[in-house]
Amino acid sequence: QAQLVESGGGLVQAGGSLRLSCAASGVTSSANVMGWYRQAPGKERELVATITWGGNVNYAESVKGRFTISRENARNTVYLQMNSLKTEDSAVYYCRATGYGWGYWGRGTLDTVAS
Repeated sequence: QAQLVESGGGLVQAGGSLRLSCAASGVTSSANVMGWYRQAPGKERELVATITWGGNVNYAESVKGRFTISRENARNTVYLQMNSLKTEDSAVYYCRATGYGWGYWGRGTLDTVAS
C-alpha cells in the first residue's frame, strides 16, 4: 500500500527553524515531482515548494529565501528546511508526490510558529 510518511513538524518560536521530511513508500516508480503544500485556518491549501526528479525547484513567493526544498531520488524522499519562520507560516503542511501514473498526499503535519 503506497503512502507518504511525514515527520519533523512541531512548535517553534518566530525566527526559528524546522525541517520536514516525507518519504513515499510502497510505490513502483520514482516520483517525478515531490513537494509541500500548506493550509492555514480559514484559508485554502496553497503550494509552498516543489522539486522535480531533475532538481528543478519552485517556491511560493512568500517563502523564497527562507525555505529550501531538496530530495533523495533513490528513496523518494523530500525535505523542507524552513528558516526564519514567521507566525504566518503556521499551518498544516502536506507532502505531495506524483510519479508516472500515480499521485498521493500525506496526512499532514501541524507546524506552529509562536511570536
